[in-house]
Amino acid sequence: MTTVVCGRDEGGVSVAGTGRTRADIEARIAQRRKDLAATLDEIGVRVHPSTVVGDARARAAAAVDRAAGNAVVRVNRAVTGVRAQFVSDEGEPRLDRVVPAAVLIAVLAGTLVLSSRRRRR
Repeated sequence: MTTVVCGRDEGGVSVAGTGRTRADIEARIAQRRKDLAATLDEIGVRVHPSTVVGDARARAAAAVDRAAGNAVVRVNRAVTGVRAQFVSDEGEPRLDRVVPAAVLIAVLAGTLVLSSRRRRR
């Protein structure tokens, strides 16, 4: 490729039809080389095995955190639902529900104790 050069200006020789000087073009090429080098360095860091492993660990930790958070929310909702069954809005126990539940738990505990004693014999 041939370059047509005409006239001179303060920055050096002007390239015909472009209005840019040779120094401007060389400076632009140098800047693009720096930008390309920085991009290649960034790509190198991104694909480095330790970076890939670190990113995978971070994603796994985030997934575990989300799952644990969801589990905590579900447990809190379940506890709140059960509590609402046995405690009134004023905070008083609902005896019509607490007493039968306590009797049922006592019967189940007694049954388990008796069955474990029978197994030992």
